[in-house]
Amino acid sequence: MKQILKNHIQKTINLSEDELEKACSFFSHEIFKKREFIINENDKVDDVYFIISGLVKLSFNDSEGKEHIISFAMEDWWETDYAAFYTQSKATQSLQCLENTEVFKLSFDAYQQLLTELPKMTDFFLKKAISGHISNQRRILSLMTMSAKERYEQFLKSYPTLIQRLPKTILSAYLGLSRETLSRLYLESDLKKP
Repeated sequence: MKQILKNHIQKTINLSEDELEKACSFFSHEIFKKREFIINENDKVDDVYFIISGLVKLSFNDSEGKEHIISFAMEDWWETDYAAFYTQSKATQSLQCLENTEVFKLSFDAYQQLLTELPKMTDFFLKKAISGHISNQRRILSLMTMSAKERYEQFLKSYPTLIQRLPKTILSAYLGLSRETLSRLYLESDLKKP
């Protein structure tokens, strides 16, 4: 299982086998059940999570109790309430499993120690942060400038395997669509298939 994390790191930076072993030693393994919350709003956020298997959603509940889905993370992706993790403050967002989920987690203290003992990992986390920032900017622009159909088609093109794993209610909330609109778009895309 550690090999999954090693392969993931090697896709971004080049480390020797000894360095990979050392990097992996800072992580711990955990398993969560479907619907279980990994992070609840107001929790202190001690960990960042690398998804080995499963699917999670990061969401925010507004003052009226409406849920706003910020992101999803599946295999080979990272997730946490990053603002709370990096500032070591309480979560404003919740992280919930949409499937049984297996993770490697890295605590804030272990993260700091890892960067001190293996400075090459700074470049790894910087590249991951930049990639996440770019994705978030694209999502914001899509919500501001694209039609419902364009947002759906972009999601379908970008995440073809993820779309099959998400309940329509959750996907429609993420895309900012009504459930009815999403069902119509599903039907239209199915009709286009040969």
